[in-house]
This record gives sequence, structure tokens and C-alpha cells, in this order.
Amino acid sequence: MNAKLLLKTVFLIVMLLLLVLIGLNNPAKVSLTLPFLPKVSQAAAIMYFAFFALGVLTGTVLTAGGGKRGGGAGRSAKSGQ
Repeated sequence: MNAKLLLKTVFLIVMLLLLVLIGLNNPAKVSLTLPFLPKVSQAAAIMYFAFFALGVLTGTVLTAGGGKRGGGAGRSAKSGQ
């Protein structure tokens, strides 16, 4: 198994554990006020989860895709040996 993938998986599990702990220990309501949104009042754990989800989605969009890779020449050189 790839060590980088294992490290990312462990990190994600730790973050999800942190979300569970925040949900258990922060039942109080908090409010979010932005000029372009109506006032939002939710439990602190729900608000934290929403921000975490937006961060994960943003990271996924920024790292996904990329188009074609330029590694075609390297593959043909390896197969010729």
C-alpha cells in the first residue's frame, strides 16, 4: 500500500473523530452573520461540520482534474528496454 495514501487516510479518520468529539461536547447554538446571507443560527457542531465540508470540497476541486499528463514518452521508453 502507498504510504502517502495511508497517511492521508489516517489523517481523515482523525479529523472525523474530531468532528464526533466536537458534536458531543458543543451542543450550544452559535450564529453566523455575513452581509450576503441571512443570519444563520445552528449548533456549533453542525457549523463546524459545514466549514469542514466546505474545506474538503474546496481542496478536492483544487486538486482534481488537471487534464492530460505529459508522461507518455516515459512509458514508451520503459517498455522498449
